[in-house]
Amino acid sequence: MTQSDINGNVDIVLRRLDEQHGKYKFMELNLLSKKRRLKVQIPDLERSLDMIKMLMKRKDSTEDMEMQFLLADQAYMKALVHPTDKVCLWLGANVMLEYTLEDAMDLLNKNIETAKKNLSHVEHDLDFVRDQFTTTEVNMARVYNWNVKRRVAAKAS
Repeated sequence: MTQSDINGNVDIVLRRLDEQHGKYKFMELNLLSKKRRLKVQIPDLERSLDMIKMLMKRKDSTEDMEMQFLLADQAYMKALVHPTDKVCLWLGANVMLEYTLEDAMDLLNKNIETAKKNLSHVEHDLDFVRDQFTTTEVNMARVYNWNVKRRVAAKAS
């Protein structure tokens, strides 16, 4: 605050800190959204991997498997599945591709590993943003209190 050529007056500094505070809040919301998506994605990928493992165990069998497919939340449909060595995976963005069971297993393992690594990075980034959030709030309080003390001292003299 003593460098008036850089900081100007208290209002400018508080406005700049408030703007920085808002940016950190925006970053936190984006990171929380990404964390939520990853926490949903990982169990879905693991369930798909479990299904592929079961299909691999039964691919040499001659009898059909009765399965239940999730249609919507709490709504399932029964179906008979013939033993197979191929599976279709939904990749997103209206894209579905057919893979051999081994290739699908490799892809899902890689996707699970990547999602877990991304989740770790997001949690680290969230910790950093929260630290910056706290630091900015403390700085705002210090600048405000400094200004109050300065005005009280000016009135007294």
